[in-house]
Amino acid sequence: MKKLITLSSLSILTACTSVPFEPDVYPNDPDYAPVSAQSLQPTPSVSGSLFNPAYTNGFFTDQQARRVGDIITVIFDERYRSSKSAETTMEKDSSAVITPTAIAGMVPGWRNVSLTTDYDSEKEFTGTGEADRSNSLTGQISVSVADIMPNGILKIRGEKWLTLSEGDEYIRITGMIRPQDISPDNMVSSSKVADARISFGGRGALNNSTKPGLGDRILNSPWWPF
Repeated sequence: MKKLITLSSLSILTACTSVPFEPDVYPNDPDYAPVSAQSLQPTPSVSGSLFNPAYTNGFFTDQQARRVGDIITVIFDERYRSSKSAETTMEKDSSAVITPTAIAGMVPGWRNVSLTTDYDSEKEFTGTGEADRSNSLTGQISVSVADIMPNGILKIRGEKWLTLSEGDEYIRITGMIRPQDISPDNMVSSSKVADARISFGGRGALNNSTKPGLGDRILNSPWWPF
């Protein structure tokens, strides 16, 4: 009994460690923070002049984000919908009769018990599944250019936090955009962001009330045997 209790405790602890927990989110994450001011200092000119063409704005050019640290507004218009249905039916019938071979004109047996074996099996399975999901996200967020790739692609990142009476709400985004996709008013659609990572969520008492507890996570985990 002690061994059984010990094995049960170990299995429960193993299941607990295998249940995924969402890490708590905090503002000022370095992965979404703007580039530090020290790295935005212009490189000294080697010509002896104070003019630096990399840090100038022309009179006849659009004021678009094109340098590290510039601000650009991302317009969210994400709408997704997916549906899937599946139905599987399997049926199998099998039967077999095993008759022992006669040896020297005699059928082997034991105490008048025949070795002839009849086998009959029938299996049937029916499964049906259906899923329908839709998601949408609208709004906008202003982010900064974090890096410029050698081919001119801009890497952007940023976050926005709203502190409400019921808790905090946040939205984050990272990705890459092409300079030609930026509109004259310095905006870009979220559909034009490549390798986008968009997060929208919250933290606080109201957000925690919508999450299952530890017991529910264990019962709903694939490790639960029942």
